[in-house]
Amino acid sequence: MKTKFAIAAALFAASFSVQAADIAAGKAKAEAQCAACHAVEGNWNKTMDPSYPKLAGQHADYIANTLKQYQKGGRNNAIMAGMAAGLSQQDIKDLSAFFASLEGDLYLKK
Repeated sequence: MKTKFAIAAALFAASFSVQAADIAAGKAKAEAQCAACHAVEGNWNKTMDPSYPKLAGQHADYIANTLKQYQKGGRNNAIMAGMAAGLSQQDIKDLSAFFASLEGDLYLKK
């Protein structure tokens, strides 16, 4: 019984061999692809255009879901669809972790 459980657990873990998010890789990718619109002089709380979303402090799952929706056509924006098209699933994890790691001013502070 114990052996069956160990084998099942190993197979389950192997089927989800997912690499953890890498914040440093996310930062490098963000600086290369996202900063032109979503950061002014390295400040991720200030965007090039006020209509562009601030990404600093955003929830990782929200960023990941949004990028995947751009890839699948669930969100329509020609610029973002083009930017998201070339991202791997690992890139999305890394970017999401990076933006979530930043202190943001997305929410009203009391």
